[in-house]
Amino acid sequence: MADLAAVPLTRINGAPDTLGDHAGKVLLVVNVASKCGLTPQYEGLEKLYKSYKDQGFEVLGFPANDFGAQEPGSHEEIEEFCQVNYGVSFPLFTKAPVSGPDKQPLYAALTESVPTKQGDVDGMKERFKGYGMTPNDDPEVLWNFEKFLIGRDGSVVGRFAPAMTPDDPVLVSAIEAELKK
Repeated sequence: MADLAAVPLTRINGAPDTLGDHAGKVLLVVNVASKCGLTPQYEGLEKLYKSYKDQGFEVLGFPANDFGAQEPGSHEEIEEFCQVNYGVSFPLFTKAPVSGPDKQPLYAALTESVPTKQGDVDGMKERFKGYGMTPNDDPEVLWNFEKFLIGRDGSVVGRFAPAMTPDDPVLVSAIEAELKK
């Protein structure tokens, strides 16, 4: 498996970054989209970020257009949408695939580290099928707003289904437990 800290990343403004640049922090890595039924989760993600950032927590948003073409915008449009509609101040990164054979290296490493997710996966799959959509099976990312929790030591310690909201007690408890380490 790739060393997560060394995987090259690019911020939405073009600046280079790596997870190593966030060393010692608890990270919630989320693939995001602007035109998804789950898009309102941006509000909860921002609230989580503001609540815990002073304790060494960051949300890292990775726009992806993998699911129903729900992130069609340019980097500038995505950034503006997030700031204007949800006041997003956590870091956003360049749009790139998070599933399939061309997925970005970070997501290849994340899904290899934790191949299954917690949360209501089956119910979500059934709802999507009712809309004529086909969500991915594990180990692939199921849909927009799937969440990976990375501990201060850089290890992937949790993976949460897209429908698990940022204020879900299971997710919040996992974040708080990592922050105490």
